[in-house]
Amino acid sequence: MSRRAPVQVSEIDQFDVVIDARSPSEFALDHIPGAINCPVLDDEERRIVGTIYKQQGAFEARRVGGAMVAANLARHLKERFADQPADWKPLVYCWRGGLRSGSMVAWWRLVGWDAQQLAGGYKRFRQQVVASLAELAPRLRLQVLCGPTGSAKTRLLHALAEQGAQALDLEGLACHKGSLLGAVPGQPQPSQKAFETALYTAIRRFDLSQPVWVEAESRKIGRMALPQALVDRMRSAPCLELQAPLAERLDFLLRDYAYLGDAPEQLAQQLEPLRTLHGHEVLNQWQAWARQGQLAPLFESLVTLHYDPQYARSQALHFRHWPQRELLSVDSLTPTALAELAADGLARRELPTPSGNTSAYSSSS
Repeated sequence: MSRRAPVQVSEIDQFDVVIDARSPSEFALDHIPGAINCPVLDDEERRIVGTIYKQQGAFEARRVGGAMVAANLARHLKERFADQPADWKPLVYCWRGGLRSGSMVAWWRLVGWDAQQLAGGYKRFRQQVVASLAELAPRLRLQVLCGPTGSAKTRLLHALAEQGAQALDLEGLACHKGSLLGAVPGQPQPSQKAFETALYTAIRRFDLSQPVWVEAESRKIGRMALPQALVDRMRSAPCLELQAPLAERLDFLLRDYAYLGDAPEQLAQQLEPLRTLHGHEVLNQWQAWARQGQLAPLFESLVTLHYDPQYARSQALHFRHWPQRELLSVDSLTPTALAELAADGLARRELPTPSGNTSAYSSSS
């Protein structure tokens, strides 16, 4: 064996595979990117062992749990890892780098593999994620894409990425479009921890000396809360406002949110929180259109009465350099038009550093 000392988070990439020995529910909540789940105890077994521990004590819990662990490890050896070569190097972790991962490592070493244990387990990795986001977010050279609802900001962000620009797709990571109607059918949002892990993974890939495009967002995207350091960085970043004719925006919304017509009653109920803002008469009309599947008049009214006034109020309040924003007017929001816009120099643009904000955008900050 090359070493027996616990491995640090910074060394994860040196291994052939990362094995999460926790239960499936723990793994689903969040895990180290790329890890595979091979539970030492599944969720029901953990519940049983925990109950025995409380009712009968530690010895009986270890006796019963030990038999379960042995059976699960034997199954993993016979099934999941039956074909691994002698020079295979797995890294194993559990919650805190304790008994669960330690048991697996001991068995794997008896086989002859150079198995290692992650120091501190998932808990240590989680600490790394939180600390890295706080440290890296203030160093991002963010360029914020702004624009009213329906101006295809997310689509333009994707087009910029396809042209080689660095782009941070927060809505993609959050599995949510960021508005009252932003839930994506069939795609539940991740846990907050999983969202932050995905954000950490994305930011680590960036060249911090180069600009990073990001769409303007509030502090929350659906249920996901953005790290405060990232919110603060966006608020101080230079902005580009995408402007398009209302008719183009409405056409885009009808394409992008067409699926809302598949669940008319659900759509009507999603609008209910707006009743206190717009009154019974307006809200009842919106819900009637929703139930009738009339998305065109519904979207036009929502945009003109709710989203556009809200946008006008919020941008100057949230973005420190909003008065100095660059304006970009477009006539079309089709995929072809957005791809051409990104390819026509925008992907290689760096917005001017806001006046008085030079230190915030130096590569060493």
